[in-house]
This record gives sequence, C-alpha cells and structure tokens, in this order.
Amino acid sequence: MTEEELDRHIEGCKKNDRKSQKILYQSFYGYAMSICLRYAGSPSEASEILNDGFFKVFTQMHKYDHSRPFKPWLSRIMCNTSIDHCRANTKKRQMEALEKAIPPAMEPGIGEKLDYEYLLSLVQKLPPGYRMVFNLFVIDGYTHEEIAARLKINVGTSRSNLFKARQHLQQMLKGVVNVDTELKDTPIVPINQSFIDNIFHSKSRKP
Repeated sequence: MTEEELDRHIEGCKKNDRKSQKILYQSFYGYAMSICLRYAGSPSEASEILNDGFFKVFTQMHKYDHSRPFKPWLSRIMCNTSIDHCRANTKKRQMEALEKAIPPAMEPGIGEKLDYEYLLSLVQKLPPGYRMVFNLFVIDGYTHEEIAARLKINVGTSRSNLFKARQHLQQMLKGVVNVDTELKDTPIVPINQSFIDNIFHSKSRKP
C-alpha cells in the first residue's frame, strides 16, 4: 500500500467508511497480530485482543497525527490493548518480589535450533505478569520505569518479572535442546544469535 493509498483509507476510516476499514484491517492484520500474539496466551486470545485493538484504531482515528508514521501509532494501540486485556484477566495475581540471583547462561548454539514460531510459543506459556514485562522490556523497548508506570507496579517488581521470565524461558529452552527428536522434522528458520542474546542476556541494558 502506497502512502497516498494509506492516507486515503485513513481519511475514509475517520468517516466510518466500511470499505476503508476493511482494507486497513486486511493490510495491517499480520503486523498487528504479531504484536498481540506476543502478549496473549493463545491464538484465540490474540484474536480477541486484535479485534479490540482495531476497534480502538477505528474509533480513535481522529487522534492520529498524519505527520508521524502510521505503524508505530498502530503498534502502540495494539500494545496498550494487550496490556489492558492481560491486566483485566489477572487482577487477582500478585507480582513476585525481586530475588537476588544470576540467571543461568544459555547453552551454546541454542538459537540455531529454534525458529521464530517456536520461540513465540514459549513466550506465550509464560505467566501473564512475566509475559507482559518481558514483551514490554525486551521486544518493545520500554524502560522499567515506564513499565512500572504503565502496569501500576513498582520498578523492583518489573525487574523481578523480567528475571523470572528469562529464567522460565531458559529452563524451557534447555528442555527443548535435550530432546532433539522433537526438532528433527521441524522446518527451521534461523534466528540471528544476537537476537537470542538480546532476549536472554540484554547486555545493552540492565535487566
């Protein structure tokens, strides 16, 4: 979709034009779904979040600033909708306190045995509180201070949940590596090792 076409359909959405809404939905479905899947616990939950997110997109289109790229604006809405959804379903859950420990290092070569979809499936298995902080910090680039403000938790709790998320993922990944037969017939899409390092070690930022 060209910039001119995008602008035209955005204007159409502002006027509640169904055709423009449908085209925008279809054009950005994959991008938006990839965000929702990271926060959701299952594809069906991701679809629910996606639909809620697009409803907000269409009803809040008048707030979109045309001088800025559309994708980051869409991403922020999908991210916020995912957070709201997860919080609404985990009101009774208590975030765990920070534990002083160094997470175990990943085994060499582990990134070479995973494809993106499998890694995503592991992230989806994390408890909701861990999953939210992990996605916000590692994937979406939020600081712990920003996460704490958004989720209404303290910074220590945000750090704790990131630590626990990494620990859980490392344990799951080690289990995968020890069972090579599970991966023999799986199509592998190589993942850059620096991407794996960023997720589990985050050398550029403190966890």
